[in-house]
Amino acid sequence: MTSHRITPLTESGLLSALTVILAMAAAYLPVIGMVAALVWALPVVVLIVRHGLRWGVMSVLVSGVIMALLLEPMLSLRMVLSFGPTGLMLGYAFRHQWSGAHAFGMTLVASVAGKLLTFGLLFLVTSVNPLNMQMDVMQQSFDQTFAVYEQMGLDKNAIAASKAQISEAMTYLNLLLPFIVGVMGLLDAGVAYIVSSRVLRRLGETVPQLPPFAEWRLPQFFLYLLGFALVGIYWGGSREIQPLYQAAFNLNMVAMGAGVIQGLSLMSYAMDRFRVGRVMRMFFYAFVLLGGVLVQILAFTGLFDMLFDYRRRFGQKKS
Repeated sequence: MTSHRITPLTESGLLSALTVILAMAAAYLPVIGMVAALVWALPVVVLIVRHGLRWGVMSVLVSGVIMALLLEPMLSLRMVLSFGPTGLMLGYAFRHQWSGAHAFGMTLVASVAGKLLTFGLLFLVTSVNPLNMQMDVMQQSFDQTFAVYEQMGLDKNAIAASKAQISEAMTYLNLLLPFIVGVMGLLDAGVAYIVSSRVLRRLGETVPQLPPFAEWRLPQFFLYLLGFALVGIYWGGSREIQPLYQAAFNLNMVAMGAGVIQGLSLMSYAMDRFRVGRVMRMFFYAFVLLGGVLVQILAFTGLFDMLFDYRRRFGQKKS
């Protein structure tokens, strides 16, 4: 009994120390820090699966206090709010043996909620939108770069054309700030799910898995979402209703992103049937994703696959 009581406490201390180390790496190391931030929730997930949610929450709180003492309170709060919900939700889902799709979906919701909490906190403290602040930093960087080009005596017409392209891209990025937050949450949830499931399997834990990529089927909701988004873009643009236009534009990107994922899954199914090797698979994926028109075709193919289920039709023809 004594050993059973000590083991969670000892392991909680070790894993809390690991979260602090990862946070310090994220704060001070330029490239490795990005990876460290994405896997920050891993110790929390392991602790919850092995000992329960209570120990995971305690680990997050303790590591947050230590980070505040060693680094700075605001950075600690940002790490806890941004990545803590991801680890807590994923650990809870794994411990209760939720299905892979359910676990990942709820982790994605928690991850996006954590990012929104972090941005809300920064806005509350500084009264400055952190995403707009990042956009301003990018714009200043581009302005300094173009100033250097002008001092070097480069063609002014080429510089002006580049400025116009950058200005247009920055306008679209400003419109897509909500979508960017969603992508950040998706990246955080995806990395946490993949890394945590592999580590837990190495530790001998049973972890629910997502179905094979070739069998992924997203709901038809995204196809209807695209239709509503296109109507919103038309109404918002023609009647100059900026909030409606921005919301519809972001929903359009969400629907198209879901179509790309479904299209890649359909590609994987087709390549499984034709027994395409791994190297050729990577080539086909890269060829499609790097082609602008091909990506759009892939997205619409994936969206219509949600409705018509081409894989079922292929299966019927084969039988």
